[in-house]
Amino acid sequence: MSTLELLVLLPLLAALAVGLGTPARITALAASVIVLALALILAVNFNTSLEGDGSLQFTSSRPLLDIAGFPKLNLAFGLDGISLVLVLLSALVLLSAVLVAPKEDAIQGSPRLYYLSLLLIGGGALGAFTATDLFFLYAFHELALIPTFLMIGIFGHGENRVRTAWTITIFLGVGSLILLVGLILAVGSLGGTTFDIADLTSRAKSPDHDAGTQSWIFLLLLVGFGILVSLFPFHSWAAPAYAEAPTPVAMLHAGVLKKFGLYGLVRLALPLAPAGAEKWLNLVLLLLLGNILYIGLVTIAQKRLDRMLGYSSVMHMGYAFLGIAAGNVVGVSGAVLLMFAHGLSIALLFALAGWMRERFGDLDFEKFGGLAKSLPRLGLLFGFATFASIGLPGFANFAAEVEIFFGAFAGEDAGMNWIRWATIGALWGVVISAVYMLRAYRGVFMGPKPEKLETPADLAWSDRLPVLILLVALLAVGFAPDLLNQYIRPAVNGLFLVSAG
Repeated sequence: MSTLELLVLLPLLAALAVGLGTPARITALAASVIVLALALILAVNFNTSLEGDGSLQFTSSRPLLDIAGFPKLNLAFGLDGISLVLVLLSALVLLSAVLVAPKEDAIQGSPRLYYLSLLLIGGGALGAFTATDLFFLYAFHELALIPTFLMIGIFGHGENRVRTAWTITIFLGVGSLILLVGLILAVGSLGGTTFDIADLTSRAKSPDHDAGTQSWIFLLLLVGFGILVSLFPFHSWAAPAYAEAPTPVAMLHAGVLKKFGLYGLVRLALPLAPAGAEKWLNLVLLLLLGNILYIGLVTIAQKRLDRMLGYSSVMHMGYAFLGIAAGNVVGVSGAVLLMFAHGLSIALLFALAGWMRERFGDLDFEKFGGLAKSLPRLGLLFGFATFASIGLPGFANFAAEVEIFFGAFAGEDAGMNWIRWATIGALWGVVISAVYMLRAYRGVFMGPKPEKLETPADLAWSDRLPVLILLVALLAVGFAPDLLNQYIRPAVNGLFLVSAG
């Protein structure tokens, strides 16, 4: 078994072990530590000298089905720079989520189901980002969704958690179904003999690949992946789901699993249907402005911290769509970097908000104030998380957003076109995000403290460790973006070379 196969299968095997009776938290923690170690080993041994190539590395393939008249099916894995970055993101957030999870005796319900579900979500995400067979890319993502629904309905917060679980099930189920139709159409239009993504991508550059079919493929993939990413106007499931989900689940879904939709657009939609992407560009620009401007204003209006963070997560997806819409190496590279940066920053914010919910019992802004004096560690770390979310220099979010804006304005055309006008509109999102994040910080941590507000002890080391893991990674990439761009740029170059034929 290769290192990459072990990385993908380890969380699933650990989930099985938990189900069979091993100590739940210890097993989950050990598996997540090993997964992060394996991800770092793969990063260190990754060949970054394939400039402009982006070839898959650490590949493995195990034939499973080869029947005449049906596409060949292989359990196949591989890494390029894009998937490697998302593997690192998944490993960091999985470890932090397990550390944030409550001790077994503090869980109301089955601790085994709790930790087993976290491992399945993490393992499903890792499998989806590393699978090079279209069938398993889809299957691993669906595997991660099932425990997400269960965790919200069983272990979630609030009286509406069951209704929220059903809502997210319906939304994401419909999105997955539309996505499946688009993938079937793509496979059928490209010969219908293989699920191998590299082979399908190579066939898509053929001049015989009908532009009309590409249009339908891209539209179906855009809507399917868009629902999974909470693209406007398919966003209404996201904020309630994150607000009422257990803290580790909110971290994993908002931080990691939501990036599958963006990954799918980069990995599948653009290479398999380039003519469709060009045709629907203006629609994408309109929808992403809905994410940034409309959802940004909705975020300002929120009165609870968890809801505000949920809508903030939806809003920031608009920037990633802008990078993808740019359709060049700089813009798409920025989108991939933003997937990593946003995944860490939103997981960090949900971790701190979850700590506050457990201690204070509520997250209404009107019930807080002046916490910076009595809880200075919480105030400091939340301040760093706020600055990262806003996109201040020194954090990975800033580097990613700058790349996206530069990519969107790139091109030889000296005049203004639709994407440049959309970028000007998107720039106002930076102001909007600063408004709602700084207002939230001021309301919670500054000013007078309400007399009835009893403050607990500040963050202990066990509480700070998962937060610091995420924060250190954000700062490291923020100060040295080439730590990840050295992987991302060749992979994006490779995608555009293949698409161009």
